[in-house]
Amino acid sequence: MSTIDATEPGAPLTTLGEDEAAFRDAVRDFARNEVGPRVHEMDERQEIDAALIRQLFEMGLMGVEVPEELGGAQVSFFVAVLIVEELSRVDPSVGVLVDVQNTLVNNAILRWGSELLRQKYLPRLCAESVGAYALSEAGSGSDAFALATRAVQADDGFRITGRKLWITNGAEAEIFIVFANIDPDAGYKGITAFVVERDFAGFSVGKKEDKLGIRASSTTEVILEDVFVPADNVLGDVRKGYKVAIETLNEGRIGIGAQMIGLAQGALDATLQYAREREQFGRAIADFQGVQFQLARMATELEASRLLVYNAARLKDAGLPFLREAAMAKLYSSEAAQRITSTCIDLFGGYGFTREYPVEKFYRDSKIGTIYEGTSNMQLQTIAKTLIK
Repeated sequence: MSTIDATEPGAPLTTLGEDEAAFRDAVRDFARNEVGPRVHEMDERQEIDAALIRQLFEMGLMGVEVPEELGGAQVSFFVAVLIVEELSRVDPSVGVLVDVQNTLVNNAILRWGSELLRQKYLPRLCAESVGAYALSEAGSGSDAFALATRAVQADDGFRITGRKLWITNGAEAEIFIVFANIDPDAGYKGITAFVVERDFAGFSVGKKEDKLGIRASSTTEVILEDVFVPADNVLGDVRKGYKVAIETLNEGRIGIGAQMIGLAQGALDATLQYAREREQFGRAIADFQGVQFQLARMATELEASRLLVYNAARLKDAGLPFLREAAMAKLYSSEAAQRITSTCIDLFGGYGFTREYPVEKFYRDSKIGTIYEGTSNMQLQTIAKTLIK
């Protein structure tokens, strides 16, 4: 693979293939020109601009790995990671919308869906329909398999009843991957995954959460009241939903890592510019050694995070084991993002505590990284188990 310098001046050094860099550069320009001017208003309104979502589809960013014959861009998982990183560098809310679409919803259907499901749903997901991944419930967070949602077999299908919480993209989504248990006595071995459409009778979207960060990204309750789902809409095998969930989330954690390095880079970019311009005692604050050391430490942590995320993505594309590497990438990048954005606010001083400057929002947005798609403690448990075994 031919390579080029994949950075702009002042950004960490990484090496990408020419096609990867071209894709990344197009998304970077889009994020700056189209997402950037909307960030503050979307955060205030707690809603992603519908026109912007249409542009994401038009650019091919909502079906990155999907084959061209099904309407997708048919590029690598690594490119999907680059896209999420660049969008999150400007607005992590937009980054996570694209991340969930690609790393959770599309990837699950690509890997586990029957030919009928792939033909029916992937063209829509690439062209016009937002997707969501409905696993979490009030009583099943880290214990994701303590599901209370039930599926009962009916003629030619199943009837699902239950409530899901904290569903990203819930307000915008038209297609949901829903996990329910068809045999509670069997525990996790009764869990089955289904593709459910928003307009199925008995399906509704409930409360929208009022959140600390990524406020433009919708996080909602999903309510299923005796929803009939055709047997053809089972994703993977009956009783194998736990496998669909585990393996899809392993990939999704790399996407969250990309979101975290993107927002950390955005905060550092803003801080570097401010440090060059802000003067105290007759000198730019960037000239003071104490500030320089803080900038250097942030850049080092960010580069380490980026390499962990990129390594996990490359392993996934190569078909090699990546469970431990994905957990390490999410763990380190999410915790580093919180440290970096906090330090950025310190360097901005009083200005950093206001919404006039972007670092305040990046700081709020970073907090979710250690919580969703597996808390830091769950990542540590995964890493430890793979080491011991």
